[in-house]
This record gives sequence, C-alpha cells and structure tokens, in this order.
Amino acid sequence: MESKNSTGLAGRNEKPNSPPDGTKDRLDKLQASFQALLDKEELFAKVIEFFPYPIQIHSPDGVSVMVNKALLEEFDVQDRDLIVGKYNILKDPDIERYGLMDAVKRAFKGETVYRTDLEVPLKTIREFYNTECHNIDAMFQDATVFPILDDDGKVMYVVVILITRRIYRGKESINKAREYLRENWIEDFSLEKTARAANLSPYYFSRLFKKETGTTPHEYYLNIKLERLKEKLCDTSLSISEAFMGCGIDYHGYYGKLFKKKFGITPSQFRKEMKEKRNEKQIE
Repeated sequence: MESKNSTGLAGRNEKPNSPPDGTKDRLDKLQASFQALLDKEELFAKVIEFFPYPIQIHSPDGVSVMVNKALLEEFDVQDRDLIVGKYNILKDPDIERYGLMDAVKRAFKGETVYRTDLEVPLKTIREFYNTECHNIDAMFQDATVFPILDDDGKVMYVVVILITRRIYRGKESINKAREYLRENWIEDFSLEKTARAANLSPYYFSRLFKKETGTTPHEYYLNIKLERLKEKLCDTSLSISEAFMGCGIDYHGYYGKLFKKKFGITPSQFRKEMKEKRNEKQIE
C-alpha cells in the first residue's frame, strides 16, 4: 500500500551538494559510532532517543522502525506509533514529487546522501498526523541519510538525520515586511529588499504575503503610496504635480488611473472637492 504521509525529508529547493568543510568527517564518525552500537540494542535505542536532532530509522524495505523524541517534538506528533510501522520512505509521494527518490534509494544501496535546504512538506504532515507543527508556516532542513551495515556488508538499517536551518512563522515575517513598506513607501518598490526585511526568499515571501494579507507585496505598496498621495492632495497649498512629487512619483497617467481605480475619482476631481469643502468651511 502506498505510504501517503511524510516526516520531514521530502521538500523543495533541495541542493544536492556535499557537506560543508569538516561536516563530512563528523558525519563519518557519527555513522561509525552508530555502526559500533548495533550489537548493543538497548544502548543503541537510548542513543537514538536522546540524540539532539530528529532521527528516523528505516528497515531495508523503507518502513520506519524507530523515531526519536526530537523528531516527535519537531513536528508536534503526539504518538510515535503514528509513524513507526506505518511510514515508508520508499513509498512517500512527496519524496517522489520533489525528485529525491533516487538519492534515497542510493542510501538503501549503501551510500551516504546529504541534502541541504529542503522545504519540509508541512501541509502533508499536518493532514496525516493531525498536528499544527507549532503554527510554523515554513521549515527548511538539511538531511543526512546513511546506511548501517551488518557483518556481511548488507544494509540492515537506513538512518535519516534532520537539522533544521530556518523556521518561518508567517505573521511575524509579514509584519516585518509591512513595517518595511510603510517606512520606505516613497522609494521605488523592490521585491528583493522587502523579502529581505522579512528574512524570506522572494518566491516564498510573495506566496506567504498573499496568503496572509490577500494582496501581493506590490499591491500593498501601491495602496500605501496612493493613501499618501491622497493625504498630499488634501493640502491645497500644494499643486497636484507637487503632491505627486512629494510622493516620489511623476504626475502622469499611470498613477492617475490607479488613484481613480482605488478612490473612484481622479486626482484633479479630488483636489477640486477638497477646495470646495475648504471654501464652504470658510463661509461658515
């Protein structure tokens, strides 16, 4: 039966590069220590359980046989029995969908595989494990997958170790972007700079911003700009072109059309109404 749940390895934007300098040696030592503990089952289980990073152990057919406390806490899974004996990494559709299956299969053939910057499929995890994942909007991890061999050199287990590199909580990041746009509205719009203020990639930032606000970052920027323009037009001591210049934009058709679309009236009509209201107040 096809396994439809995921536990962290599947993800997008994977980088099939080698471990950073020094990391490979540490991974080799870790693999060797796990290998040495294989005959001491009770000690092996304790080491896995209290290992500081999320770990999942798989049998040669891909079925999960062990997960540690760190993995359960990472994904807010309440019961390890939801994973152990049920999840099969070789039948995970997310692993296949994100192009990671060949790499995973190499680990089951005896090779150590390292991948960085994997976007965790949180939606799948939430659905199948009934968890909120601590209200996280996005998580990116590095994954190391290596085999543990028996005395005959055959794969006995495959270990997956996950190290979380980045966690994004949508509202916090989007609030930073909103603040940046409110403070820099007079400048030309830059998706890259706005995303940087939120500490997100431009691609993910654009998706998350639309999800949280219902508008694109550029639309949000334009709305701020038009509101400021409206405020400037209320100052009748400024000409219309001066009001536009005060907002860092030229008095031409583009922003005039946007102004009318948003407020249902042209800038010149709005200015005329402001003058009429001002005159009425003076007469009173």
